Amino acid sequence: MLKYFPLLGLFVCLQAAAQLPEDALRASWTTPSGTARQQAIGGAMGSIGGDLTSGYTNPAGLGLYKVSEFVLTPGWRSLKDKASYQGANQTGAAVNNFNLGTSGAVFAYGGRNPGVSNAFAITVNQTANFNRQVNYQGNNGYSSFSEQYVEEFASSGFGIEEGIGSPYLSYGTRMALYTSLIDTATIGGQLQVIGNPQKVGTLLQRNNLRTSGGITEINLALASSQQDKWYIGGSLGIPIMNYTQEKTWFESDVSGNTNNDFESFTYQERFTTKGWGLNFKLGAIYRPSNAFRFGAAIHTPTVFGLTDRLSASMVTRTEKYTNLPQVAVTSDQLDQITNLYPSPNVFKYDLYTPWHFLLSGSYLFGGGEKDFRQQKGFITADIEYVTTGSPHFGAAGNGDGTDGDDSYYNAVNQAIKDAYKGSFVGRLGGEMKFNTWMVRAGGSYYTSPYEGQGLKVDRATLSAGFGYRDKGYFIDLAYVAAFNRDIDVPYLLNDKVNTYAALKETGGTVLLTAGIKF
Repeated sequence: MLKYFPLLGLFVCLQAAAQLPEDALRASWTTPSGTARQQAIGGAMGSIGGDLTSGYTNPAGLGLYKVSEFVLTPGWRSLKDKASYQGANQTGAAVNNFNLGTSGAVFAYGGRNPGVSNAFAITVNQTANFNRQVNYQGNNGYSSFSEQYVEEFASSGFGIEEGIGSPYLSYGTRMALYTSLIDTATIGGQLQVIGNPQKVGTLLQRNNLRTSGGITEINLALASSQQDKWYIGGSLGIPIMNYTQEKTWFESDVSGNTNNDFESFTYQERFTTKGWGLNFKLGAIYRPSNAFRFGAAIHTPTVFGLTDRLSASMVTRTEKYTNLPQVAVTSDQLDQITNLYPSPNVFKYDLYTPWHFLLSGSYLFGGGEKDFRQQKGFITADIEYVTTGSPHFGAAGNGDGTDGDDSYYNAVNQAIKDAYKGSFVGRLGGEMKFNTWMVRAGGSYYTSPYEGQGLKVDRATLSAGFGYRDKGYFIDLAYVAAFNRDIDVPYLLNDKVNTYAALKETGGTVLLTAGIKF
């Protein structure tokens, strides 16, 4: 179990189930795609340069271009999740989808001064892929999904009828009140909020979670070479986010007792996030000799303007506890019943993602010091620091969300700081050249962004590939094997240590890059 982060009062300021800390992490802890060449060497492109993906890592690498080229990188991704929850293991279905690697064009041209060359690139790349399917279930005698609704309603100060009709409570809590999943009762002379599943000793809990979409970034980059010693560059990124989550949570009594006021409930939710943002990347590469290159880059946070949409339904079976029809109620029906028009299920807000700081070094061998074009291969490595604990939300159009109208966002932002920490990414790769053929291999490792101790959360890749270049044409092929470990926290409670599912994701991506120099 996990003391995830404090959430006291988090759900009372807006229609909840809006922005949560994990929404910030989803856009911050990512494994971007690239060209087949860049992916085959573990993604290490901070100092080697000469690849169209440089615009997304270190734009100075585009300064190594002396001729223009056009590149297209289609790919195919296949991953499968295994989950462990309450001692039970389950495997989700394999998810297969098209993957877009770095595609576009770079235009090289000379400067006004001798020894100066320039390059301009316009590219598109998938910088995050959200497609996955997770299933898990287990018996839990410690807590219930309904307790989050108990906490939210108890802290609201509303009565039951007032709570059902309030746009300031989450759809889940309003539906839990309407279907008598939660209720009030006098215990020890005091009126308290209770959840009917809490009357049951052990609950079967099951979660089916499917997500889709990604972040696709359009990148405009400019770089310059000074005497082939210094390379400097910058880029403007325009990321477009499209995310969909479909969740079905089921909870039932496994005791066999038909007189304890609870049989089962099912909560279904469809949640989408769409929007776009802006970011900048700046970098430099220094080549003291033909054998060595050193690079550094900085990526500003992406400032996203996002819109969330939520629809949900719930059906609760409470045996003889209530005479209400035990059928599903939807969020739209609830708004009609309580005359809430327009439906408060659309949220607009700003998201600020982390800073990225990158250092890199490369060693090129086999060609001597006279002509780097004749070198036979290289070894390159990147180390990247990501301020994963710094993302934050703000009200749409209100800057960083610190004014008096943003108490909800201030609470979520503090929760992000408490839940996450800065993380590191290490990348290592190399290439051997045999006339017109090249072979490549590499790998990467992403450390955990969570503050919690003992959590087995990280990401790793192993990759290999080859390339062919002749007479201005080239083709590269790469396979990237992924080994990801993460957690899924199905519900968050203030008064208990939170339960979670441990996830293991394995699979891989095949990328093919075809290009022509002109």
